[in-house]
Amino acid sequence: MTIGDRTRLESHIVLDGQLTLGADCTVAPFASLGGPPQDLKYKGEPTGVAIGARNQVKEYVTISRGTVGGGGMTRIGDDNLLMAYTHIAHDCQIGSRIVFANAATLAGHVEVGDDATVGAACGVHQFVRIAKHAFIGGYSTITKDALPWVLTSGDRAVSHGINIVGLKRKGYPRRPSTRSSGVT
Repeated sequence: MTIGDRTRLESHIVLDGQLTLGADCTVAPFASLGGPPQDLKYKGEPTGVAIGARNQVKEYVTISRGTVGGGGMTRIGDDNLLMAYTHIAHDCQIGSRIVFANAATLAGHVEVGDDATVGAACGVHQFVRIAKHAFIGGYSTITKDALPWVLTSGDRAVSHGINIVGLKRKGYPRRPSTRSSGVT
C-alpha cells in the first residue's frame, strides 16, 4: 500500500489490498478503497487499485480492486470528486476532473473520460464507455456508450443534445473560429 504526501485519511475508513493513493487526496469517513471485487470469477488473485492525486473521496464511497480477466487494476486519475455513496467497481478506468454525484454507481469494466459528470443515483452497466466531457443526468440508467459533450439521461438513457452549459463552463467560444481555409 502506498499513500501519497499530504493525503488526509479521516476516521473509520478501510484501505485494503494493493492500493496506491496519490498525494493531496482526502478520504472521508466510512469509505472503502481497494476491497475485493464483487465478481464471482475473482479467486483472490493479487490485483489492485491506483488512485491519482488531489481526489476527494466522500463518505461511504467504495472502490473495488481489479480482476485478472480485466487487466488486474482499477484506475482513477487526478482531481476527481466522488460524492457520497459512489461505487467504482472492478477494472474501471476513470480519467481526471470528473464529478460523480451522490450514489453514482459503475459496474465493472466501465471507462469514463476526462471532465465528464455522472449524475446522482445513476447506474452504469458493465463495459460502457462514457466519453470525455459527457454529462449524465441524475437517476439515469446507462446501458450504452455516452457521447462527448452530450446530455444523456433517462431510464434506458438517450442523448438529448449538446451540453451548452458544459461548453460555456469550460470556456469554449459560442461559435468556432471562422478563419478562411483557402477553399472558395
